[in-house]
Amino acid sequence: ADMSDTVMHRAKKYVDNWEEMKRNHIGCLFWGPVGTGKSFIAGCIANELLKQEVMVKMTNFNTIIDDIFPLADKTEYINALASYQLLIIDDLGVERNSEYALGIIFSVIDRRIRSGRPLIITTNLPLKEIKNETMLDKRRIYDRILEMCTPMYVGGTSKREVIASMKMEKAKTLLNTNRGEEDCE
Repeated sequence: ADMSDTVMHRAKKYVDNWEEMKRNHIGCLFWGPVGTGKSFIAGCIANELLKQEVMVKMTNFNTIIDDIFPLADKTEYINALASYQLLIIDDLGVERNSEYALGIIFSVIDRRIRSGRPLIITTNLPLKEIKNETMLDKRRIYDRILEMCTPMYVGGTSKREVIASMKMEKAKTLLNTNRGEEDCE
C-alpha cells in the first residue's frame, strides 16, 4: 500500500489505535469515485487487525441479503454479524433498492449500533447525497451510519483504469498486436 496516501495513513492510525476505536465504537465511511481504492483500504485494515487476532468480517449487502433470504430466523444471522469485533460493509448503495432490502440493511446497521462495536463502510455515494437523502427508509440508515462512522474521502483516478491500461499494453506486447489495435480496444 502507498503509505504516502493520506487516507492509507489514516487507515494505519485506525489500526494502531484499534483498542481506542473499539472502546469508543468509532468506524469509518470511505466514500468517493469508483476504483479509487476504498475497498482496498478497508481490506488493509481488516488484514492488519486479523493479524492481531481481531474478529473481522468484510462483506456487502448483496451477499447479506442473499444469505438471509432463505433463513427462517433472520435475527440469528444479524446478531452473528453484530458479534464481530469489526464489521466492514463494502459498496453501500449498489444493493437492490426494494423495501425488503432496505429493511434488512436497516436491521443490520441498527443492530450494529446497539452492539457497541465499530463499523467500516465503503461507498461510491457522494457524502452530500448521504447527508441530504430524502427517502425516509434510506435517511434512517444513513443517519445511523453517520453517527458511527467518520467520513473520509478517497479520491484520485480509478486504479482499475490504470491497471487495465497496463494490462492492455502488456497484452499487445505479448500478443504482438501493434497493428490492428482496434481488436483489443
